[in-house]
Order: sequence, then C-alpha cells, then structure tokens
Amino acid sequence: MDDTARVWTIGRLAEALGAGEHSAELSVERVGDVLRVTMHDHGDLAVFLSVAGEQIVVSSLLWPVAEMDDAAAFNHFLLKAQKLVPLSNFAITEVDGREYYELIGELSIESTLRTILIELRVLAHNALDAAADLRHAFAAA
Repeated sequence: MDDTARVWTIGRLAEALGAGEHSAELSVERVGDVLRVTMHDHGDLAVFLSVAGEQIVVSSLLWPVAEMDDAAAFNHFLLKAQKLVPLSNFAITEVDGREYYELIGELSIESTLRTILIELRVLAHNALDAAADLRHAFAAA
C-alpha cells in the first residue's frame, strides 16, 4: 500500500480504496461526487466519503430523529456524550425530506491512505457502538 501523503480527490480515493488489497474489508461505489464505502467487517455498514475544500469528510447515517420520543433531550444528551465517541462528531442531516442522526469524521486531504482507512474503520466502529449503546443509555438516564 502506498502510504505517502498526497492531495486526494474523489477519483483518486475511489481508485485507492477500490484496489484489490482492500476488497475483503470494504467495497467502493462512486455516486456523483461521493463515495459509498461498504464496510464488510462492520456488518456491511455504509459510510459516505466526500472531499470538501481542504478536508475529507466521512459519515454514516444512524437512525431517524423522529424515532426519538424526546429529540431535544436526546440532542442535549448527545452533546454531553460526545467526548465518549473518539474521533467522531454527531450531526443531524436531511435525506429525502427526513432528518437523521449522523456520525461524521474529518481528515485533511493530505492524509495518508493508511490514515483514511483508520478513519473509515473508527467511524464504522463508532456508528455501530452509537446505534447499540447511546440510545439505550439515554433511555436508561
């Protein structure tokens, strides 16, 4: 694996991540200016990757905001719990007119491929943990 830093574009990322050496761990599909990375080692979780300005943004949708009985209280809880989710941030994003909780990580466009792969793995792991643990922790609080 070429681990030298470079300035990444969506095309270069698609090529590097789609290389055969990563095929057991992930698969990559380009959808316009975004990559959909399916993380096979994380239950085929979809992680989306884009390049915006000087950064690479990776994200995964968690669950619809409407599923929370008290979204305002849960949002407050998330802000307090944020420090428990390393290298990732929570957001709310709209998809097809519906709001979803989303987990996001950011990297420099000059990051090494190794660092990008680590971010994809960490975000996938954190998304699964958030889906399994945070909702239940909030319900118990």
